[in-house]
Amino acid sequence: MWPLFNIFTAVAAETPAPLMLPDSVQKARFAETVRRLADFDFDEFLRNMASEMLWVAIKIVIALAIYFIGRWIVRRLVKLLDAAFERRKVDVSLRMFLRKTVRVVFTLILVMIVVQTLGVNVTSLIALFSAATLAIGMALSGTAQNFAGGVMILLMKPYRVGDYISAQGQSGTVREIKLFSTVIATNDNQIIYIPNNSIATAIIDNYSTADRRRVDWTIGISYGDDVDVARKAILEILAADERVLREPAPVVWVAALADSSVNLTVRAWTLNADYWSVFYENNERFYKLLPRHGVSFPFPQMDVHVKKE
Repeated sequence: MWPLFNIFTAVAAETPAPLMLPDSVQKARFAETVRRLADFDFDEFLRNMASEMLWVAIKIVIALAIYFIGRWIVRRLVKLLDAAFERRKVDVSLRMFLRKTVRVVFTLILVMIVVQTLGVNVTSLIALFSAATLAIGMALSGTAQNFAGGVMILLMKPYRVGDYISAQGQSGTVREIKLFSTVIATNDNQIIYIPNNSIATAIIDNYSTADRRRVDWTIGISYGDDVDVARKAILEILAADERVLREPAPVVWVAALADSSVNLTVRAWTLNADYWSVFYENNERFYKLLPRHGVSFPFPQMDVHVKKE
C-alpha cells in the first residue's frame, strides 16, 4: 500500500546496522536508495492510494447504513415486544425493565457489527471489553448489587408502578423501576431516586396492596362530657359519609384518661383510594359538629394552688 515507505524499510533491513559503517557500504546503500527512488512509480502510488481511500469510504458508508437500519430495527423490536407484553397483561414494572434491557443488549450487538464492518478485530475488542468490564465491575460492585436488587424486586414484586410505598425514610408513589434505582414521587411532587440494593433489603410499607384501609382518629373530650353522647354523635357523622364502609362497622372506644382530656379512639374502614380524603374531611366534621351535641374539646391546663402560711 505504501511503496515509498517500503523502499526505505527494505534498504534498511538488508543488513544489520553496526555502530560504524565503512564509506563504501554507505555509498552503496545511498546508490541503492537513489535507484529505487528513480524507479518509483508515482502514478501507481496515487492509484493505490485513491483505491484504498475509496474502499475506506465505502466501508464507512456501509457501516453508517448498518447502524441506522439496525437502530430502526431495535426500536421496532422494542415496540413489538412492548405490544406483546401489553396483550399478555405483563406487569408494568417488569415490562419497563425488560424493554430497557432488550434495548441495551441489542444496541451493544449493533455496535459490534458496525465495528466489525469497519475492519476492527472484534475478537480482540471483546477481550479488551471483557477485561475492562471486570475491572469496572470490581470498582462498581455497588452498581452490580443495585442491578441484582432490581431483578429481585421484579421477581418478588413487593411493590409495582403506581403503588404508594414508604421505604428508606421516603414515602411516595412509584413512578418507575429502573435497572439500578426506583423512582418515586412524593405528595409534593418531589422525585426521589432510591438505589435498588438498599430498597430491596429494607422494610417496605406498601399502602396500595390491600383494597381497603382502616382510618384512625384520636379525639379528646373534656372530663364531665357524656361519652355515650360523644360516641353516638361520632358514629352519626361517619354514617353520613358514603365512603365509610358499613362492614366492618366503625367503632368508638375510650382509649385513655389523659391529664386534660378523655381520649376516644375512632376506627373506620374505607377504600384505599379514599383514605386521605376520609381522614381529613371527617377531622373537620368532628371539630364543627361535635360541639352541637354538647361535646367540648379541652386544652392542656394546670391548676395552681397557693397556700398561705
